[in-house]
Amino acid sequence: MTSVIISSSDAPEVAPGSTPRIESVVARRALSSRVYLPALSIVAVAVVLIAIGLSSRWGGTSFAASMTNLRVIIVGPVTVGILFLFLVIERLRPAQRRRFFARGYRQDVLYTVLNATLVVPLVVALSLSFAEVVSKSLPWIIVPQYEFLPRWLVIAFVFVAMDACNWSAHLANHKVRMLWRFHELHHSQEDMSVLTVFRTHPLIHVSYLITLIPGIVLIANGSITTTLLVVYAAVVAFEHSNTNLSFGPLNRVFCSPNYHRIHHRVEGRQDVNLGFALTIWDQLSGRAVFPTKETIRIETGLPGRPLTVEQSAPRARHFSVLAAQLLGPFRPLTEPVDVAQDHSELLGGRGLTTTGIGTSDLFDESAFDPGIR
Repeated sequence: MTSVIISSSDAPEVAPGSTPRIESVVARRALSSRVYLPALSIVAVAVVLIAIGLSSRWGGTSFAASMTNLRVIIVGPVTVGILFLFLVIERLRPAQRRRFFARGYRQDVLYTVLNATLVVPLVVALSLSFAEVVSKSLPWIIVPQYEFLPRWLVIAFVFVAMDACNWSAHLANHKVRMLWRFHELHHSQEDMSVLTVFRTHPLIHVSYLITLIPGIVLIANGSITTTLLVVYAAVVAFEHSNTNLSFGPLNRVFCSPNYHRIHHRVEGRQDVNLGFALTIWDQLSGRAVFPTKETIRIETGLPGRPLTVEQSAPRARHFSVLAAQLLGPFRPLTEPVDVAQDHSELLGGRGLTTTGIGTSDLFDESAFDPGIR
């Protein structure tokens, strides 16, 4: 065997300053193997917004009063009564037969408590801060008060525009990988119920802040009352219920449980039926799939269970699953799918795989776009 000795003059040259750059790349790759870095940008946005809100004293708005109003909308007496009614209807006319207190129901109770306690102040802080930033940086978008505009017309416009913004943010959550990482938790529910509306990551609200813009624009001409917001929240909660119900002739106008269930299906595209209250946005974009007898009892959840779910093990372990789900958006892309292979009876014949998303899939849209699964 011939040995070749390379003199120092023949060695490849290293560009000045390249070593720190290479070390930076290596360090970044090492970190990304443990954490999905883009998800941290959502955290950064939330922190910056809240810092602005604190420094501006929430734009002069009472933080405590805003928290009280939001709690009335989310878990006020009227809302709780409506939720209880929907839970009763789920037992009388279910889309799928479930145990009285199935695992998914118990997990969603935890998210309900989480929303009513810790998420409310976070949402208020984000909302007041965002409104302050928009009002100060874009004052020209605020329409002055017009006496000739009926208040009901203003409220109707804000309501429709707010629903359009919700639809747009929802679509972005399905098309942008970084946002989908936070939204997939909502789609992980395999035991749908009215409480699934609360099954959301706290930081998902950053992506829905654009919903506030219509109200900011027309704030001088009137605002949506708490009562109407409770009604809107009830409609959104109802469409998540495990009920075999629709709105009859109005089914092509309003989102029903049978309509929205298709959005949560485990097989087929999930970037359809994105509407919150109105179906018009889906129809205009060609994303409306109206229910049939075959779609009423379809299975829901995530294909392949890329996120830990309470149904994937012999025991539910609700609190550890909750922690895993809240940390889910930050897990690396190369993390394998969490599958309980030894308990096929719990998997429900979902055709699960044990392969995760590798680095070769970073630029493959089908690897993360829930609309293509």
